[in-house]
Amino acid sequence: MTGAGAGGAGGAPHHDPLHNLREYRTLAPWNLRDLAALVGAILDASAITPINAAAKAQPSERTIRFYVTKGLVSPPEGRGTAATYSYRHFLQLLWIKLRQMDGATLATITKDMQDQTGDVLERRAAQTLGASLPVPDRLPLRTKGAPPRGKSGRALTAWMAAHPLARLGPDEGAVADAVRQALAKLMPHGGA
Repeated sequence: MTGAGAGGAGGAPHHDPLHNLREYRTLAPWNLRDLAALVGAILDASAITPINAAAKAQPSERTIRFYVTKGLVSPPEGRGTAATYSYRHFLQLLWIKLRQMDGATLATITKDMQDQTGDVLERRAAQTLGASLPVPDRLPLRTKGAPPRGKSGRALTAWMAAHPLARLGPDEGAVADAVRQALAKLMPHGGA
């Protein structure tokens, strides 16, 4: 559903999932690791509970390569570590993972995705994610190891730096400690 303020000016976040999804287009292209991390973070933020217990929100690099060999994801531009993935790859991978989480098999997904345009994938993914889809600068990205590189890495890292409490996650104790430490820095040393 679209809120009354969606699409409005003034820098307010859009509530239109299709608009929010299209914001990710400006972050392309990605390398394989960053594409996997980004799609995993979007699925984690969506709070969609998988029907299929085997469906993991975080796609692995190996899984994406498998999808390419099976024709579910288009081949990337370039080869090896120089391979790059576009917004279309992002949509394909996102839709595959959403369908898997919904219980669909790879055979069913392959059949569904044949001859689907990017517009159709984009609209279906946006509709499935709904209002839970954050814009890129609001995406809580938790990666194992190094943060993403490129445009997506810079955008997400900048947001994390501006919002340090987001890195702490849902641990209320850690958030409370961080707030206390920040307030202690602001308070005069002589006060109790």
